[in-house]
Amino acid sequence: MRRRHFLAGLGAASLAAAPARAAGPHGRPPVYRRGNGADPETLDPHKTSTLSEATILLDLYEGLSTYGPDGSLMPGAAAGWTTSADGLTWTFSLRPDGRWSNGDPVVADDFVHGFRRMLDPATGAKYASVLAPIRNAEAVNRGAMPVEAVGVSAPDPLTVVIRLAQPTPYVVELMTHQASTPVHRPSLARHRDAFTRPGNLVSNGAYVLKDFSPNDRITAVRNPHFRDAAGIAIPQVEYIPTPDLAAAVRRFAAGEIDSLDDLPADQVKALKSRFGDKVVLTPALGVLALMVNLRKRPLDDVRVRRALSLALDREFLAEAVWGETMLPAYSLTPAGLDNALPPPTMPGRDLSPLEREDAAVALLREAGYGPGGKPLAVELRTNITDNNRNTMVAIADMWRPLDVATSFAATDAKTHFAYLRDGGPFDLARMSWIADYADPQNFLFLVESGNDGFNSGRYASPAYDALMRDAARETDLQARARILHRAEELFLADLPWIPLLHYRHKHLIGPRLRGFMPNLRGVSPTRWLSLA
Repeated sequence: MRRRHFLAGLGAASLAAAPARAAGPHGRPPVYRRGNGADPETLDPHKTSTLSEATILLDLYEGLSTYGPDGSLMPGAAAGWTTSADGLTWTFSLRPDGRWSNGDPVVADDFVHGFRRMLDPATGAKYASVLAPIRNAEAVNRGAMPVEAVGVSAPDPLTVVIRLAQPTPYVVELMTHQASTPVHRPSLARHRDAFTRPGNLVSNGAYVLKDFSPNDRITAVRNPHFRDAAGIAIPQVEYIPTPDLAAAVRRFAAGEIDSLDDLPADQVKALKSRFGDKVVLTPALGVLALMVNLRKRPLDDVRVRRALSLALDREFLAEAVWGETMLPAYSLTPAGLDNALPPPTMPGRDLSPLEREDAAVALLREAGYGPGGKPLAVELRTNITDNNRNTMVAIADMWRPLDVATSFAATDAKTHFAYLRDGGPFDLARMSWIADYADPQNFLFLVESGNDGFNSGRYASPAYDALMRDAARETDLQARARILHRAEELFLADLPWIPLLHYRHKHLIGPRLRGFMPNLRGVSPTRWLSLA
């Protein structure tokens, strides 16, 4: 076994100076009031599926790895790790001072039990697919193998060994995910499904659950047994549900909430004018695109797809329709991913809008459509929101000079995505994706042939699939990055999806909050923050 990764046991002080402790009014400890989307359906880390749940669980639990103040990956419950030369075996060394919130030691079997429980089909985990790189994980999750067959073992109390089905360089980030959290086995056995209730929940993160008041707030307090408890400045955090973003902004303005992790897109310009640099917009791990049905004529003609793409003014969509809460997308992957080259860019980006329109008309004419040829009629399917509706109307207007007649089909989000997943007929459909980890594979896998859950347009390129298989086998990270770059170049030449916009994180950061560092992953664990 040769060492490829090892991050020694870094404490908080080595990444950021320990923040000064502040006292609240009348000497009471300060409370961080964190706006957090919606109430969680569950705080069972193996049954969650939403961003608001993930934010809370990132404070309550710690995986083998975790996030630093700037969103970078760092050791968590493990002090470090090594990998085998073939990239298939990862050995994590647990910290000897790891403790659960009741003082019990955190041991390797806690992680083994967590992985098994996550993949057990009886658990019904919505995010079980995140662990697919682990050997036998998919077979176990579909009930074809027993949970003991999962490729995770504990040769001793402080060692977790994970065996993979194929090299997976982003496995360290997977270990931050709530799908990879350990389980306090005695409390789970004692309380069963009630183990997540306040007073029952035993966690190993920087905070421990104190109270859960539905539709009001969830309260967590500093875990006194956490290894860096002395360096945590905020003793109590309240996660406040903010499903009504306009109302949440009003509460922020009144000083009732210290931060928001989402904003109403149609108000961002006004909010920037009102709150100045308290509005923080940063790139995110997401893309909005038009999926093309390659089984329908003439959309099976790449000239038609390229013409439709060239005619789009993405800058207008980002600025005028989405109020600067999105970025123009000329690639599938956003910039700044781990283990990646800068993304390639689709042909035509350097042309002016008029030049793009001329090039689009020429391509359509070559295909027998457009001005002077047969009119092209297409239907745009979307899920209903104001921004989505305005986006599709703007796109139809941009296609009008190409003599494209556009109709619309709109449903609620659940119906829209179920329709695509179930193979319903369509021309072009809105598709969005927020990546689970910052690696280009988590975008490029979406259009592999056979991935029917996402590849509803039925793109099937043997050359593309071969590149993705080559990347999956490659252990040299630079060589892998080049292979994935070539795969995306092929994607942009074929355009089975037409990328429109890349997402941005939208934050409001109050004057009391200190230590917030915007980042691509959009994570900001409370343990790194402080209050003035």
